[in-house]
Formats: sequence, structure tokens, C-alpha cells
Amino acid sequence: MTEQLRPMPTDWRRALAVVAHPDDLEYGCAAAVAAWTDGGREVAYLLATRGEAGIDTLEPERCAPLREQEQRASAAVVGVSRVEFLDHRDGVIEYGLDLRRDIAAAIRRHRPELLVTLNHRDTWGGVAWNTPDHRAVGRATLDAAADAGNRWIFPELTEQGLAPWSGVRWVAVAGSATPTHAVDATVGLERSVRSLLAHRTYLEVLTDQDPEEYCRTFLTGHVEASAERFGGRPAVTFELFAR
Repeated sequence: MTEQLRPMPTDWRRALAVVAHPDDLEYGCAAAVAAWTDGGREVAYLLATRGEAGIDTLEPERCAPLREQEQRASAAVVGVSRVEFLDHRDGVIEYGLDLRRDIAAAIRRHRPELLVTLNHRDTWGGVAWNTPDHRAVGRATLDAAADAGNRWIFPELTEQGLAPWSGVRWVAVAGSATPTHAVDATVGLERSVRSLLAHRTYLEVLTDQDPEEYCRTFLTGHVEASAERFGGRPAVTFELFAR
């Protein structure tokens, strides 16, 4: 018997989503974000890079502002107005103290109860190798949840006026091969399609398929594949770590 996914917690007001690149959140997570903002919750995005190494035909200095613009437009579709970039280098993000400090600082600024990140493990379900950027940012986000609440870790943040924040109650990992929880994607699915479609510069290089058809097919298949484990409803899945 297939183990059922539990509904994500709803007793929170603020979330911070931390990923490596523009479009990371749109590949399967935006429908959940739309549901959350519809419910009056605040969601902010933090991106480690501007995705400047993601398009082979565009030099990084030209690519970065285009992808930043598309990310802001994409976020707005699902009700997110606060989008920040850390300016780590795309493709060569290093897991370490600098990354943990940057994410901890953002957690202290935004004071979320829920952190969202992307699959931090070596593979996508043992089928495909995950990228170094995803692994580094996912792991650093899980670690920074604790760093943000400890005044003796990165004390310079306190000196900069960023008081410790120990209010993170959960870290939700999207794209996990071992999900535990889910959000109903029924209402947010259409906006998630438009949110991914906002990354048109990237999509037109990525696929020869019509961009809207590509986005709709990918995202619909993704949420419908989880329906069996969520009462027949299309779902965005997460592996939830309680704190």
C-alpha cells in the first residue's frame, strides 16, 4: 500500500525560499507558493546566483540581468514581490562558511517560520546526478536554519544589526525522492505554468518544443504523478524537516 503524503503545515505566516538559480522554484514548486500567497502568507525568494552561466549563447554579463528580470516577473505571477540575489557565481557555488553566513543573514532579515529549498542530495532519485550548485545551496540552507538562531555563530551578523532568529520551525525540500508532505496544486497549477513560462529566454534555448506546451506538460505531469499519494489531488511534494 502506497504511503500517503501529509498536508503541509498551515500555521505559519512567513516563508523564505532559498535556491541556487532563476527557474529552480518554478520547476514544480510555484503552485504551492501560489496557494500560500492566496492564503495571505508572505513568501520571499533568495537566489544564490543570477543564473549567468545557464545559457551557452549568452555571455554571463548579458545573461545575468535578463535572468534576474525574468525571475522577478516569474515570482510576481505567484504573489511574491521580495526577490533577493546573493551574487555567488553560477555553476561554481561552494558549500562553506560564506554561503552559510549569507543564508543565515537572510533568515535573520526575513524571519521565516518555513524555509523552502531544493533537493540537496547527490542524485534525483538515483536516476540523474544533481548539480553541485543545488547540493551546496540545499545543504547550506538546512544548516543555516540553525546558524541563524545562534548568536555565537557568525557574531558579525549581530554587530551588523541582524539579531538571531530561532523561529524557523520547518525546512521543506522540494524535488526530494522521499517526500513526506504535499500541497494541493489544483488552484495554483495554471499560475505555476505562467510562472515557469516567464523564464522564456532560458526556455527557448532549453527546448525546441513550444514553450507553453513544454511548461504545461512538465508541470502537469509532475503534480499528477503525486496524486495517488494525496487523495487523488494533484500535488507539489516536499520532504519536511521539523526543527
